[in-house]
Amino acid sequence: MGRKIKIVVADDNRNLCQMLQDFLQSQDDLEVIGIAYNGVEAWDLIQSQEPDLVIIDLVMPSLDGLGVLERINGRTTASRPKVIMLTAFGQESLTHQAMILGVDYFILKPFDLEILGKRIRSLTQSAPSSSTPMTSAVNAVTNAGTSVNLGAEVTNMMHQIGIPAHVKGYQYIRDAILMVVEDVSLLGAVTKELYPAIAKKYDTAPSRVERGIRHAIELAWERGHTETLKRIFGYSMNIERQKPTNSEFVALLADKLRVMSKVS
Repeated sequence: MGRKIKIVVADDNRNLCQMLQDFLQSQDDLEVIGIAYNGVEAWDLIQSQEPDLVIIDLVMPSLDGLGVLERINGRTTASRPKVIMLTAFGQESLTHQAMILGVDYFILKPFDLEILGKRIRSLTQSAPSSSTPMTSAVNAVTNAGTSVNLGAEVTNMMHQIGIPAHVKGYQYIRDAILMVVEDVSLLGAVTKELYPAIAKKYDTAPSRVERGIRHAIELAWERGHTETLKRIFGYSMNIERQKPTNSEFVALLADKLRVMSKVS
C-alpha cells in the first residue's frame, strides 16, 4: 500500500473534529496528523506537519479560514497543501473571498462523510507538482477528479455572480450547468428533459425547477455587481438592460466552463 494522505483538521466545533477524525482514521489511505480548534493552531500545524490536505472551517476564532489561506499562499519555501473549506448558509461573501484566494473545494455543512472522503482522494491524486500549486486539475485521469474540479468552478462562478447558496434555484442551476457540460443537446430539450431530470433528483415538479432558476437569476441581477456580471458574460448581452433567460444563463455558463476545462 502507498503512502497515506496526511490531513490536518481545523474547526472550533470539537464534536465535529472528533467525528471527522474518527471517520478519516478509519480509512486505510487517510491519516489525521493534527487537530486545531482555531486558525492560529491550524497555521502552526500546517507549518510543522506539512500536510497533503487541510480541512478547515471558514469561520473560526483567533484567525479565520481566509487568514490561514492567505498565509498558505504567502509561503514560498514549501509545497502548498490542498484546502477543503467547510462553509454554511449565509456565508456567500466570505466564500467568494476564499475562491479568489484559491481554495480547492467547498463542502457545505452538513455534509456526507463518504463524499468528503472521495473529494479528498480526488484532490490529492490529481494534485499538480509543487512548482505549479495553482494549476487546474481538470486533466486528472479519473472522472471523479474531473467532476470535483468542474463542481468547484461552477460554485466559483455562481458565487461571483451573486446567487445565494440557500435558495433552491442555486442547486437547480448548478446541476443544470454540469448536466449541459456533459450533454450539450439538453439545451434543445430544456423543458422536456433538463427540468424533469433535475425535478426527479429533488423530488419536485419541473415547473418548480423552472421558477427556482428564474428566481435565482432575478436575485443575481438585483444583488450582483454589474462589473462582475460583465466579466463573466462578456459582450454576449447588455447586462444593464436585460436579464438572460434560464436557457441562456445555463448555456453561457456551461460554455464558459467547457472552454475553461479545455484550456486547462
